[in-house]
Amino acid sequence: MTDVLAQARPAGLAGLGRLGGGRALPLATVLLAILALWYAGAVYLNAPQVIERFERAHQDWSSLDLVAAAWSMERPVLPAPDQVAMELKKTVFDTRITSKRSLVYHAWVTLSATLVGFVLGSLLGILLAVGVVHLRTLDRSLLPWIIASQTVPILAIAPMIVVVLGNLGLTGLLPKAIISMYLCFFPVAIGMVKGLRSPETLQLDLMRTYSAGAAQVFWKLRWPASLPFLFASLKVAVAISLVGAIVGELPTGAVAGLGARLLTGSYYGQTVQIWAALVMASLLGMALVFAVGLAERLTLRATGGAVAGADR
Repeated sequence: MTDVLAQARPAGLAGLGRLGGGRALPLATVLLAILALWYAGAVYLNAPQVIERFERAHQDWSSLDLVAAAWSMERPVLPAPDQVAMELKKTVFDTRITSKRSLVYHAWVTLSATLVGFVLGSLLGILLAVGVVHLRTLDRSLLPWIIASQTVPILAIAPMIVVVLGNLGLTGLLPKAIISMYLCFFPVAIGMVKGLRSPETLQLDLMRTYSAGAAQVFWKLRWPASLPFLFASLKVAVAISLVGAIVGELPTGAVAGLGARLLTGSYYGQTVQIWAALVMASLLGMALVFAVGLAERLTLRATGGAVAGADR
């Protein structure tokens, strides 16, 4: 029996070591810390209103009463995590997807604009990068303007895009997709410029000794070398594209989408609804980045490239 326990103890310690050295324990620790700070912040921010309500009702109260009331307010300054979870359950699982009260319905409206803007922005960024790398004139004239375009705040330019496209008869999904495209083309363009220029001089000289043309150098050397840079940029671009779609819904007076959900929540003081929409947007962004990461792994394995983080 003693020998069995002696063998089990190192095995258990090794399991804990693997858990601590992996991703589960760090993620769980950070999540618990966030939840603890969130609950504490809810008490701190909601306490003045709760105390005022107790005093108006001439009600005796204790610290436990204060905490319980702060975590269960109907319209809190900061809702507790369980209030947000209950709102998500109600609007995601307990409501029909086709209903305008469903967060899944609003998430799909935002996702459609996000994906269209992401595809358009990625194509634009790749085309600009190819032009900048191969044409010295574009390198000197266009690249500074690409960088300068991102100094304009999106909250300032979004209403102008909506108004101009509206006067042209373009409404609905397209204005939001254009705003997403405007935000996400930049990281793709910059990343692809870096990636297309990543081959070393020795490799380029070797291609010249084989009498390779510009197209062959591009497809057989520059493009494969740029794929890791491209996917790293796409992960940033897809998250920014989601932000652009949500921002694009704000000045349009949209009645559907996560941005519209945020607006209606702010109009009527429904902070729980606002936070549920924010959490839904965060989960949607995580899913999009994960999808791009999965596409990266499949693509790099198919092309024989190294997958980032595969050895971890």
